[in-house]
Amino acid sequence: MAELTTTKLNPESHLLLDQPLLRLPVELSRKNFKLAAMHVEHDKKLLLGALKTTANDSLSGKKDAAATIESLDGMINRMKNLKRKLEGYHDEELVTHRQTKQRLDHLHNLYQIPSLADVKYDEWSRIRLNRLLVDYLLRNGYGESAKALAKEKNIEDLVDLNVFVECHRVEESLRGGSAQEALAWCFEHRELTRKTNNRLEFELRLQQFIELRRKGRLLEARQHAQKYISSNIETNNPEVHRAAGLLAYSPLTRAEPYRSMYSPSRWDFLANLFLQTHHELFSLPTRPLLHIALSAGLSALKTPSCHSQYASSSANASSTTTTVCPICSTELNELARNLRHVQHNKSSVEHDSIVLPNGRVYGRDRLLEMSAKVGLEPGRVKDPTTCEVFDISQIRKVYIS
Repeated sequence: MAELTTTKLNPESHLLLDQPLLRLPVELSRKNFKLAAMHVEHDKKLLLGALKTTANDSLSGKKDAAATIESLDGMINRMKNLKRKLEGYHDEELVTHRQTKQRLDHLHNLYQIPSLADVKYDEWSRIRLNRLLVDYLLRNGYGESAKALAKEKNIEDLVDLNVFVECHRVEESLRGGSAQEALAWCFEHRELTRKTNNRLEFELRLQQFIELRRKGRLLEARQHAQKYISSNIETNNPEVHRAAGLLAYSPLTRAEPYRSMYSPSRWDFLANLFLQTHHELFSLPTRPLLHIALSAGLSALKTPSCHSQYASSSANASSTTTTVCPICSTELNELARNLRHVQHNKSSVEHDSIVLPNGRVYGRDRLLEMSAKVGLEPGRVKDPTTCEVFDISQIRKVYIS
C-alpha cells in the first residue's frame, strides 16, 4: 500500500506545465474569428453602400445599363475575394480543430494511467519531453531542426511550428534593422492588440521616424511624425515630446535621451518588445517550457551550498571531493542560480561533526582519513572543498541543537 501511495499519478499537477498546449489553439481560433468578422463587416459596409449608390443612379438615369452591370461585376468580384479570404480562415480553423483534438486525446491519456510506475507513463513522458525539446528549438531559432524532430516523433499536431516560425522571422527582421514585417504583423493583429493598449506599433513608428531623421530627411520625418506619432500624445506624451526634440539633434549627439534613441540597440529593444507582445497575445510563457520543467526539479535539489563562493569539484581541478550534484554542474549552474533552494524539514549530519576556521563542517574521522591520504603530516587537516590547510588544534566540535 505504501508503494502504491508514493507512485500514484496526480494528473492535475502535470497539467500545470501543459496549459499552453490548449491555450494557443483557443487563441488562434479567437484570432481567426475576429479577423474573419472584421473582413465581413468591412466588405459588408462597402458593398451595401455601393449597391445603394448603383441602384439610385440606375433608377435616376445617371448610369446606363453597361455602367450598372460594370458596378455589379465589381461588387461580385469583391464578394468572391471575401469568399476566398473566409475559405482560408476556414481551412486554418479545421487545422486548429484537428490539433485541439489531438492535444485533448494526449492529455486524456494521462488520466488513464494509474501509477508513475506504469510503462504507459514512460511513453507519455517521452512524448512530452519531445514537445519540450521542439518548443526549445523553436524559441531559439532552430526551426528546421524542430520540424525534423516533430516529424520524426510524429508530434506535429502537439507543437506550434507555424506560430514560432513566423515569430522568429519577424524577430530576426527587427534585429536586422527592418520594421516592415513587424508593422505588417501589427496591422494583421491590430484588433487583438488594441484592447491591450500595446506600445509595439507606436515604438515601430517612432523607430521609422528616427531612421528618417538619421538619414537627414527632415521633411519626410515631420510628415511621418504628424501622421503616426503626434496622434499618440495622450498615451505616450513623454515619447512624443522627445521625438519632437530629436529634430534638433544630429545622430552624433551625446545628449541624452537622444543619444540612446539613435543607438542601434533600440532594434534589440524592439525585437524583445515584439516577443513579449506576441507571447502575451497567444498566452505563451516567455521562458522555454523546458527551462520551466527543469527549474521545478532543480529547485527541489538545490541547497544553500550549491552557489557558494567556492567552486564545486566538477569545476575545481584541485578539489579532492567528487560530486554528481546537478546544480553544481556546468550545464545547469546558471539556470538554477536564481531559484530558491528547497526547505528540508529533516537534516542528516555525522555524529563527530567538527567546524573548520573557514566555517565549513565535516565529520572528524573522515576528514582526518582524507588528509592522511593526500600526504599531510600528522596534526594537519585539509578542507576538501577549498583546499585550505589548518592545524588540528584550530578545529572545534559542533553540537547540533
